[in-house]
This record gives sequence, C-alpha cells and structure tokens, in this order.
Amino acid sequence: MSKNNMALTSTVRMIRRASIALGVTTAVLLAGCDKLSSEPVYSGVSVEGMNYMPYNLTRFVIHDKFGNTASGGGDLMPGAGAGSLSCCYKLKGTDFTVDWEVYDIDDNPNLYAPLKKIRKTAQVHMPPTKVSSSAGDVVLALHFYPDDHVEFEFRNDMHGSRIKYRDVYWWLENNYGKRVFPANIDDAKEFRLTARIAADGWKKYRLTSTADLQQYVYYALAVNPHFDESPEVQKILAQSRGKPDAFAVTMQKLPIKVVEEIRRFDPEQSESSHG
Repeated sequence: MSKNNMALTSTVRMIRRASIALGVTTAVLLAGCDKLSSEPVYSGVSVEGMNYMPYNLTRFVIHDKFGNTASGGGDLMPGAGAGSLSCCYKLKGTDFTVDWEVYDIDDNPNLYAPLKKIRKTAQVHMPPTKVSSSAGDVVLALHFYPDDHVEFEFRNDMHGSRIKYRDVYWWLENNYGKRVFPANIDDAKEFRLTARIAADGWKKYRLTSTADLQQYVYYALAVNPHFDESPEVQKILAQSRGKPDAFAVTMQKLPIKVVEEIRRFDPEQSESSHG
C-alpha cells in the first residue's frame, strides 16, 4: 500500500472515530437534558380517563409544551374508565393541554350514521409530583368533569372513580324499579338519564357522594324536577355543602308534609310572588 493510501485510510478511520465519539456524546447530552432541566419528567406512564360527563368519551390526547403526547379513551360511558389503560408515555413539565371528543347517544339515534362528535379542550396545571413506582406501574388518571374541566392524579392502581353513576342507578332500580323513570324507556336510557341528572347535581352543588346523588336524582325524578329550587331544599344544600352524605341524611329524614310541599313547589309561581 502506498504512503498516500495509508494516509488516506488513517484519515478516514480518524473521521469515523470522531463521528462515533460525537454521536455518543450527543446521545449522552440529550439523555441528560431531562435530568438537568428544572421541569419534572414522567417516563413510562400509563394513562386512564375517568369520565364524569353525561356523554360517552371516545378519545383524549395530552400535550405537554415539549412535543410529548399521551392518549387514551375508548368509548367510555358516563362513570366509566377504571381499568382502561394506555401505556407507556413520557410527559414533561407542569402545564398541559388535553383535547378530547364526546358524543351524546341520544343525539345519534341512527346506528349506521356517523357519530356527531363534540370536540373539547382544557388546560391543566399539575405541580411537580414525586413518582416512586417503576416505569409501567405509574398510572396518570384524568378526571373529566361535567363542567369540562380536567384534573390529573398519579396513582398505582386502576380504581378510584370519584363519581359513581352506576351505583346511583342500581340503587334507584333496586329500590323503585320503573316507578321513578318516564314510561317506555329502556334500561340504557334510564341509566343515561340518571347520569345527566347526577351530573347536574355536581355542576350546581358539587355533589359527589353516591348517597347524596341518589337522593338528588330520586327527588328530581319522583318528587319534582325543580325540587332543588325550593327554599327548604336550598337551605339544606347550603348547610350540607362540603359535607359528603349530609345532604342525603337530611333528605331521607324530611317529614311527609315537607316532601309534599316540595312536590307542589312551582318555580314560576315562586318568582311571580316575589315580583
């Protein structure tokens, strides 16, 4: 081999070594960026959506400010979501955007027509959170509320629904059967009606306790759809605010005379009398 060829070969080897060294250095620096950053980083995260909206949740996507995304969903009924996981994602920072889609089954009567989906978005701030479990074991639960705000919660299990519409419906069904529901609607529509009324109880009065929501839905269906506007019930709601089950306990103890007054309550007459 000539001296020129030997020199050329040596130069090529040096360039290759330099390129490899630069690549390794770059990879190390990139891997270390997250550790050096002041922003929290969550790796190997599974996500689940907890749907408290009175509509079906089809899909949601989380975006951070660094280009990372995480997604989940899967046609979750009102009150559903526990156990439906998507894995594994990396998220960074404290501020996130969540985009999601819902649809109202009762607004889509044709099973063969495209669903009329409603797109929603929310901004979520989550302070830096210490996560102790290993990758794949960390679950980020997204709680979707009836007023379209979303809350994040790290957990190590797949339980923990905060509003249990199904338990409210089962209680009504077991105790009153078809008597409290409108005539000629099937079980699925009864459940959706229950979820809508319960969601209304959360939006108006932040009721989350199953017992409180049971009484709220029962009175709306069986006594008076405007029962919560009556002075007596308004007083009870004010006194029980922030006290889980207190509303239910009081409503269950109301004398028959008071219940009949609530039954006869007419918000329009009440407004005219105050006018």
